[in-house]
Amino acid sequence: MKVGVVGSMQYTEKMMELCEGLEKLGHEAYMSKFAAPFVGKSDEEKERIKLEQKYQQDAIREDCKWVKDMDVLLVANYDKHGIPNYIGGNAFIEMAYAHILGKPLFLINPIPEMPYYGTELVAMKPSVINGDLVKITT
Repeated sequence: MKVGVVGSMQYTEKMMELCEGLEKLGHEAYMSKFAAPFVGKSDEEKERIKLEQKYQQDAIREDCKWVKDMDVLLVANYDKHGIPNYIGGNAFIEMAYAHILGKPLFLINPIPEMPYYGTELVAMKPSVINGDLVKITT
């Protein structure tokens, strides 16, 4: 199965580990083509890279292009900005696009309590796997 892994680029290394775990289970795992420059960088450097990619390389639109080719989408939602299980704007866009396309959605951790778009997160009915990659199915 083709599994797209999305989440905050602050957690690029964790998402790479998820891809490795998925591949060990026999899945094909994919991440943003923009991920490589984030590896080993500080949070401050990652923020700068994110903005540069979004403005100069149309990263938001480019990341949605590969989502359509996935069977399912896995969201790496870890704590960020004091919000447990955070899902940022870009991951939310990718989730919404996958949802519109009828793709199953999976969250590593429970649905966060997010201001402004918490209702929409619940309405997309993602499956919470609590870190257990074996639970990813179509």
